[in-house]
Amino acid sequence: MAMVETVILDRAGVTRALTRIAHEILENNKGSQDVVLVGIRTGGALLAKQIARQIAEIEGTEIPLGAVDITMYRDDLAARGSLPVGKTEIPFALDDKKVVLVDDVLYTGRTIRAAMDALMDFGRPSCIQLSVLIDRGHRELPIRADYVGRNVPTATHEKVDVLFDDKQFPEEVRLIKP
Repeated sequence: MAMVETVILDRAGVTRALTRIAHEILENNKGSQDVVLVGIRTGGALLAKQIARQIAEIEGTEIPLGAVDITMYRDDLAARGSLPVGKTEIPFALDDKKVVLVDDVLYTGRTIRAAMDALMDFGRPSCIQLSVLIDRGHRELPIRADYVGRNVPTATHEKVDVLFDDKQFPEEVRLIKP
């Protein structure tokens, strides 16, 4: 049986979604004061970089940007076996900051829970907000995104892939049906 792939966001659609998310972050936080972006490795970190670029264009100011690896915080580590541990880079204090956690696809919520656990080891933010490019539903934990590029209802057996070009820019989002 052949897999069916459908492009649900092309490059222009991804750009529009990230621009809207950047505007919403600024609006909800009344500007960029005390706002920091932390992307979840790897897709979320690449998207956080694009959102930071958009915010810099809009506000004329750069906001702190970091990346978190959640490998050691996963609740399924034993079931997955040995996973490569990536690098967490948060070169600023999180205390009293408004952290916008960025991921590419929100599904069960377990990755986000692991990322929040990791963030708490680095400090005590005033709040953690969640930004995702795609929310596909099927939550197993009570987690909701504050900023969503696109809601894409999916079946549990389907997959959503965010593809990046060789310059690490998100070029499209595909829904894959087996």
